[in-house]
Amino acid sequence: MSMYEFATGPLVWIGVLAFVLGCIYRLLALIGPVKRDKVIVPYMSWRYSARSVLNWLTPFRTRNMRMRPFFTVYSFLFHICLIATPLFLAAHVAIWSRTWGFGWWSLPGDLANLMTFVVVAAGFFFLLRRIANPAVRYVTGPGDLGLLAVVLAPFVTGLLAYYQVFDYRTVVTIHGWTGAIWLAAIPFTRISHMIFFPLTRGYMGSEFGFRHARDW
Repeated sequence: MSMYEFATGPLVWIGVLAFVLGCIYRLLALIGPVKRDKVIVPYMSWRYSARSVLNWLTPFRTRNMRMRPFFTVYSFLFHICLIATPLFLAAHVAIWSRTWGFGWWSLPGDLANLMTFVVVAAGFFFLLRRIANPAVRYVTGPGDLGLLAVVLAPFVTGLLAYYQVFDYRTVVTIHGWTGAIWLAAIPFTRISHMIFFPLTRGYMGSEFGFRHARDW
């Protein structure tokens, strides 16, 4: 089996499996401490949790979002495209369909291409922000820059493959590896906020709700 065949076949599912098992492991690792904690569980409220999550998922609903409108727009576009593009890209849906015998709706090619550009452009904007903004630069370390590179690499290589820049099979092979690394990194890095956001925000919302205050 060539590197290209491995990257477009088994490696895809190794990345998916690492993501799924990693998320399960992290969730199970949280259950024990949460059960033993005498504060977290009593504070949790479905009502206040849902209210907080919905408010933070609504553009310009929080005061912080309204104070930084440009950053808010870029951030929402970045996260929407970051999640939707890999899930609904026609080539990815085709791989899933070929392996498991079923697929789902896919994005039109031009729209998927535009969304990929949005992710890359927003990622470089966040990079420049970390360099140019003194407050953000102060809390930025090598790990933050490395994590940004991990997130952007699959999208950059995806564009290179789409426009057939450099050798196509080599670029697709690198794309497969960077995508698998990104998936495997999600549960074990700060990217995991995409999984644990409802839990952390739910707890914050519950605590503020019981104080009859807003957390947005």
